[in-house]
Amino acid sequence: MSTPPTVAAQVEAVSAFSAATLLESGATVVDPGVRPLDSAARLCGRAFTVRLTEGHNIWLHRAVYEASPGDVLVAEVSGVRTGQGYGYWGEILASAARVRGVLGLVIDGSVRDRRELVELGFPVFARGLCVRGTAKDPAGGGTAEPVTVGGVEVHTGDVVVGDADGVVIVAQDEAAAVGDRAAQRMDSERGILERIAAGESTLDIYGFA
Repeated sequence: MSTPPTVAAQVEAVSAFSAATLLESGATVVDPGVRPLDSAARLCGRAFTVRLTEGHNIWLHRAVYEASPGDVLVAEVSGVRTGQGYGYWGEILASAARVRGVLGLVIDGSVRDRRELVELGFPVFARGLCVRGTAKDPAGGGTAEPVTVGGVEVHTGDVVVGDADGVVIVAQDEAAAVGDRAAQRMDSERGILERIAAGESTLDIYGFA
């Protein structure tokens, strides 16, 4: 019986590739409304899922201390349209997460303290910004259970990759295969770029002529 790949191996399998390359290789794209606060942001890690209720962020506080170093928090907010009216994450939580070794946050809702988050270098992908703070009622929330973020079902243990173009999710049992296809795609694209540099047209290369 083969040994299941470790979390580190699953993350490593896709870590060298962009979100776009992984999407073309079998990953699932999160709705483009979930965007990086900083276009220079890049993250790749194991998902640790969080479920929030509208206007409350106590489960993000708990998740920071339940997640493992190297994890990315992936948070669903119930009633996401109105959920954008609260800032669920800011400088305090990001600072605590960095100390814990958490790599970043993907949230289907809004955050605040954008300048401080960017200066901290803590990658955040969110639907928007809102200065309004939250309450702390734990009812209806939770961690490490399936969530839906940007139209994608995410499980703790899936691999999250985010960059300037957006966020993709790689199912944990598909990471190796997606990584292999991404490597093949990169090899193919390098060949195409070499042909373009040599003077060939994209019309000829792709057979559009």
